[in-house]
Amino acid sequence: MRSGRVARPVPTVVVVGAGIAGLCAALQLVTRGCAVTVLERASEVGGKIRRNAAGAHVIDAGPTVFTLRELFEQIFQDAGSRLSEHLRLRPLETLARHAWGAGETLDLHADIARSAAAIRTFAGAANEDGYVRFCADARRVYETLDRSFLRATAPSLRGLVIGAGLRGLPNLWRLRAFRSLWSALGDYFTDPRLLQLFGRYATYCGSSPFKAPATLMLVAHVEQSGVWQIDGGMHALASALRDLLTARGGLVRCDAEVRRIHMRSRRVRAVELANGEALHADAAIMTCDAAAVGAGLFGPEVAKVTARVGPAMRSLSALTWTARAPSAGFALLRHNVFFSDDYDAEFDSILSKRQLPRRPTVYVCAQDREAAASPADGEPERLMCLVNAPAIGDFHEYGSQEVARCLMHTLATLRRCGLRLPTAPRHWLSTTPSDFHRLFPGSGGALYGQATHGWRASFRRPAARTRIAGLYLAGGSTHPGPGLPMAALSGRHAVRCLLQDQGFISQ
Repeated sequence: MRSGRVARPVPTVVVVGAGIAGLCAALQLVTRGCAVTVLERASEVGGKIRRNAAGAHVIDAGPTVFTLRELFEQIFQDAGSRLSEHLRLRPLETLARHAWGAGETLDLHADIARSAAAIRTFAGAANEDGYVRFCADARRVYETLDRSFLRATAPSLRGLVIGAGLRGLPNLWRLRAFRSLWSALGDYFTDPRLLQLFGRYATYCGSSPFKAPATLMLVAHVEQSGVWQIDGGMHALASALRDLLTARGGLVRCDAEVRRIHMRSRRVRAVELANGEALHADAAIMTCDAAAVGAGLFGPEVAKVTARVGPAMRSLSALTWTARAPSAGFALLRHNVFFSDDYDAEFDSILSKRQLPRRPTVYVCAQDREAAASPADGEPERLMCLVNAPAIGDFHEYGSQEVARCLMHTLATLRRCGLRLPTAPRHWLSTTPSDFHRLFPGSGGALYGQATHGWRASFRRPAARTRIAGLYLAGGSTHPGPGLPMAALSGRHAVRCLLQDQGFISQ
């Protein structure tokens, strides 16, 4: 006689947002047998992985760096596939070219010894030794935090202490985890240019190097573990996840804006679209900016699960330009950073005065470089330029004059370092903090959620599980933080909590 055991019903899950967090979460849920619908307000998947058109050419206008390949290998493997079946990746031998003035450049390489030799030539033997020590400590920070913090579903100091163990905790103290990144860098480097270079890792999570915790040095180890170029651009990653998700039975709906999360008996029951359509849901994973939930954009019932994020708590925004244009005077690589000649004033303008910087640091992604056939001198190429900006897009509209003035300052920084770009190339398209706020409502234009200022800031990021049964948070504004790998991890955290709460896996 067969057992009378009743099969567990398959949960119906709605994922709000088709960025990396949402697509990774949905893919994992589908492979566990859940019925999944992904709702995306934009016309295509990708979230912050955006792209702009320049005539017949497409330019990445969002994240441009792909790291922690092994995490995405695991995501595709868990879904019964392989990353290499969907994407062609090329490792970058030179991670980035950095410039402070004409002829004053430094390349960092995937090979630590090669970077150390370059630093010795650039800044002397003492800084070379400091770089080697910095790399070793960055690796220790990453290894200490990887399991105890980054891969934990909820950030807490107690969890960090327990997860790090008796051997890991002294590492955190010895590695200056409770100091600012800028302060800690002074223990390794005497050259102010190197302080700028490695302090820039704070901006990877939208923060100031003068306020961000020293633990962000782990970014150095992540990059040294491999930076990859994706054939077809960054959007190919989102497209590959979408295609595998739909092949496994998931549903993705674009142009589907969510208006409200409905509850009954203190748990999620339905998701309502802006057109009035309501979808039944046993659970919902919100991958929008968490500030949008706290601001009540999905109804007052769910607003209480996360706090409002005021302008002073927001991470950096950006002002970006994409264009297909010729360049001259500087040998661009794929990733290039042109530093401000007054770093303090740059961050004071953005964070204290809430103004666009007059002497900005400029990131330039030359997206046709490192390809099989890089452009010749004077040939048009796909460029994305970015400067940091204050996240005030919800109450200040950047007008054409402000944007033009910032472009003038940006081109001046590039010229000081030897790079000449045309002042008005065809198809020159800007995206302001106001535009980012419209693209990602509730954010104010902040691209990384809350700023990571002070060592406690990482523990203030919203965790995956909320106080409402069946409601979960994921995305770059939640734990463990911004960036493609962290967003993917946040999606996995949300799925783990959901499956635990549904009784599919143990706590």
